[in-house]
Amino acid sequence: MITCFIRYEIEAFKKDAFAEYARNWGQVIPKNGADLIGYFAPHEGSATTAYGVYNIESLAAYEAYRARLAADPLGRENYEFARRERFILKEDRIFLKNVSAPHAKLVLP
Repeated sequence: MITCFIRYEIEAFKKDAFAEYARNWGQVIPKNGADLIGYFAPHEGSATTAYGVYNIESLAAYEAYRARLAADPLGRENYEFARRERFILKEDRIFLKNVSAPHAKLVLP
């Protein structure tokens, strides 16, 4: 299993548009074969940095997933929404592997 971290640079005054974009992916990504952890928008600190994070089996599975995503009607609509509204200024992807698991159970004080 690998985790894809997508770092977005977004337009600071279009955070609501990014949130709509993220909610749309919340429906499309799981339906097309990736385990969505979530989309994260600015809250405190940077007003322009956002993230999308999901797990996928392998890079080969990622390629097949991307093809399904591009063919999905809501996926195509969401890509077009981002292009039309121009709230994403930059997007970078990195794939990482979790090497700290298994984790201990959370203990609250």
